[in-house]
Amino acid sequence: MDIFPQVLISGATGLVGGALRSRLEQEAVPCATLSRKSRPGPSVYVWNPEHFEFREDMRRLNGIRAAVHLAGESLVDGRWTTEKKRKIRESRLRGTHSMVELLSRLERRPDVLICASAVGYYGSRGGEILTEESSAGQDFLAEICREWEEAAAAARDLGIRVVSLRLGVVLARDGGALREMLPLFRLGAGGKLGDGRQWMSWVSLPDVVRIIEFCMNEGSITGPVNTVAPEPVRNAEFTRILAHHLHRPALIPAPAFALRLAFGEMADAALLSSTRAVPEKLRQAAFTFNQPTLPQALQAILPR
Repeated sequence: MDIFPQVLISGATGLVGGALRSRLEQEAVPCATLSRKSRPGPSVYVWNPEHFEFREDMRRLNGIRAAVHLAGESLVDGRWTTEKKRKIRESRLRGTHSMVELLSRLERRPDVLICASAVGYYGSRGGEILTEESSAGQDFLAEICREWEEAAAAARDLGIRVVSLRLGVVLARDGGALREMLPLFRLGAGGKLGDGRQWMSWVSLPDVVRIIEFCMNEGSITGPVNTVAPEPVRNAEFTRILAHHLHRPALIPAPAFALRLAFGEMADAALLSSTRAVPEKLRQAAFTFNQPTLPQALQAILPR
């Protein structure tokens, strides 16, 4: 029997996209993915976001319930050279424009487009508590997030509900920032970044997947959604809790000047930036986190 997809995912080979697809498959929800690979599979559609072309096989996407757009150039993979910054911007804007264009060609469009964004939207704001109503920052990452969300918002003109996931630091065992930290921390060589006073808005990968599903099904949610746990922590506290969980000391800090020498502009935007975002919209919608605190998240991700 021919099974038509219900959910379309871009970036399905990434950390969040892969976990989302696995969860939906466990729930027997038929999924389709967009891929740059030259060989399409039964649920894989070849997609070049730089030069989008609507092909006949994409008509099978008519009637999908939701589209989830997660594809984009990594922010923390290397220094932010001029070329790297161009790739970051273009991968997000062209990819999102292409996703909206694809949806516009469908005769029966999805109810919702869920598009990735980041708490980098707010810039570095010290200890200010940031909700979805807070203003945007002024740095490169904030500018990218504003443009990214504006590109996704174009789908509203198609009658599609649009949700922008302002993701915090996603904690997972097999990917993201935590995977990079673990080797040093397990050797007892981890430590705070800079003075450690910067706020970190984090969220566990299992809760990210649950938030995406929640946003698919909760029709009242629209616009930006802070996809973060309800208890952000300072970097020094994050370091202490992670080291304690691993039964290791955390005595070797990474000075701010060394981070700036190693990573340039990216160090201030991604490593030393202070963002104290809270999930106000999710709270109002009565979403329940499975891992609301950092010790709970680490226990779920890295069971002792």
